[in-house]
Amino acid sequence: MEPPEDKIAPLDAAEKLILRWDSPAENVILRWGSTASEESHERMIFESDRHEVDRYLQAVDEIQLSLSSVSLSGDEQHSGNKANSTIQIAMARLEDEFRNILLNHTSPIEPDSFDSTTTYADPGSSRRSSIDTPSAELDELDDDHLNDEDLAASSGRSSYRSTSSIREIDLVPSEAVLDLRSIAERMVSAGYLRECIQVYGSVRKLVVDASFRRLGIEKLSIGDVQRLEWEQLEAKIRRWIRAAKVCVRVVFASEKKLCEQIFEGIGTAVDDACFMETVKGPAIQLFNFAEAISISRRSPEKLFKILDLHDGLMDLIPDIDVVFECKSSESIRVQAAEILSRLAEAARGILSEFENAVLREPSRVPVPGGTIHPLTRYVMNYISLISDYKQTLNELIVSKPSTGTRYSGDPTTPDMEFAELEGKTPLALHLIWVTVILQFNLEGKSKHYKDPSLAHLFMMNNVHYIVEKVKGSPELREMIGDDYLKKLTGKLRQAATNYLRATWVRVLYSLRDEGLHVSGSFSSGVSKSALRERFKSFNAMFEEVHRTQATWLIPDVQLREELRISISEKLIPAYRSFLGRFRSHIESGKHPENYIKYSVEDLEAAVLDFFEGLPVSQHLRRRSQ
Repeated sequence: MEPPEDKIAPLDAAEKLILRWDSPAENVILRWGSTASEESHERMIFESDRHEVDRYLQAVDEIQLSLSSVSLSGDEQHSGNKANSTIQIAMARLEDEFRNILLNHTSPIEPDSFDSTTTYADPGSSRRSSIDTPSAELDELDDDHLNDEDLAASSGRSSYRSTSSIREIDLVPSEAVLDLRSIAERMVSAGYLRECIQVYGSVRKLVVDASFRRLGIEKLSIGDVQRLEWEQLEAKIRRWIRAAKVCVRVVFASEKKLCEQIFEGIGTAVDDACFMETVKGPAIQLFNFAEAISISRRSPEKLFKILDLHDGLMDLIPDIDVVFECKSSESIRVQAAEILSRLAEAARGILSEFENAVLREPSRVPVPGGTIHPLTRYVMNYISLISDYKQTLNELIVSKPSTGTRYSGDPTTPDMEFAELEGKTPLALHLIWVTVILQFNLEGKSKHYKDPSLAHLFMMNNVHYIVEKVKGSPELREMIGDDYLKKLTGKLRQAATNYLRATWVRVLYSLRDEGLHVSGSFSSGVSKSALRERFKSFNAMFEEVHRTQATWLIPDVQLREELRISISEKLIPAYRSFLGRFRSHIESGKHPENYIKYSVEDLEAAVLDFFEGLPVSQHLRRRSQ
């Protein structure tokens, strides 16, 4: 029996229309960056008259409807086989059309498409100088200043949707989205979901890759990253922090929106599957860099870039959770959270290793002139930077420093009473502990000076540097506190006192009266020979002190002047008094100039030579006769 006319005729017309578009010219598979021939370009259905597009889609619908209603017996089975063959041809054509629309209406996101006068607020941009300003290669978005109209105009897109810090740009014009959705609906309905996802992902992934290249994100494995020198990585970390924000908040978010526009409601989680097909590889590539840093070898110089990386990723975690909220992208969320945890652990580990390195820094060669040791500069600059990161580190550092035992037989374990520092944060205790072990190490280094006076001057210089660095950093001073700062200042004064005693007690002892009077009576007279020896002894000692300590160095001008004043306050009055009491006894004898070699003014001038770090160019100026 012949099939009814009202069934056969529409199906034949639909098959005829589909077969008319089935030719080698139309089945050209376009590749990224290629240009279709003029002939094939003109023969693409969705670049034809809209009436022709609608007719083709209706023909596909007609055949799919016939397949759902046909039985499996007689001529109808033959008709069903024919319809199956035709629908396969139609699906191949629609796949090519789908690909062509994507290629014709998609372009990578470029950094200069955004407002170049605005940037994302860097977590540390206002608090530290170690973070470079964004380069011209990548201008970031500023959540506070960039508005919807600015971005829509600068990107050339019709509109975009803003959700918190996320910027979802319309990557494909709405007319093309409708065409893509109409094709996707029919491919999924016909059982060609996998092919639809694959062709979509293959094109969009290339676009994401192109955006990555423009953002400066390289294809580096974890091993590649770990083999790079740290100096190279520092620049790459800065770039990654800026680029990751654009990737998550703009590139990935916009890709997710496009998937929703095309696939949402067509099938179960089809939009999620297409999204992951597009971005899973690039997302892994993006986060592999941060993962490599998080598991790399720890060393003190890495701390601040690791903290920058931690802050940048922490800032992104809420956006990552939104963009990758679907079940199929759980692995991306988990990877990001695990990297953040490892970066936090790396920061804690580096701080601990830094403390051990300060305690055990082994250099034994004394710095010339007793000046500031390089270790002191390094450590204090380091903890000043740490204080700049206090907001982050106060969250990461939750345990007090391990201060070792109180066993006095272990000289490598300095002691510190934390009971008096109650109320301090664990981070503040760590910073105080660093200054404690730094001083302990410096005391050990001071013992390598043969001259005790120089050892005390060395400690004075270095403790003064510590005090000034604490005073000069409001954040550091706030954390360490004025009570501990007073202790440091007390140690500074003690070091200065120790220097004065070690140097000048012996010199001033030669200006004493004892031993100069003869016959056991004060009125009996003065031993001129003893007095001459006393002047000679003073001259020799002062000349030696002047010769050596002029080459010693106090780099801080104010400290240098204060110590000179302290010396003058002890030396000049004692010398003036001694000279006043005994000058006449020397001048009444022969060659007084051999004994009274210097006037009070000579000594005052000589003191100004001290601690300049330069050898004196000539002998002490002799007093005028």
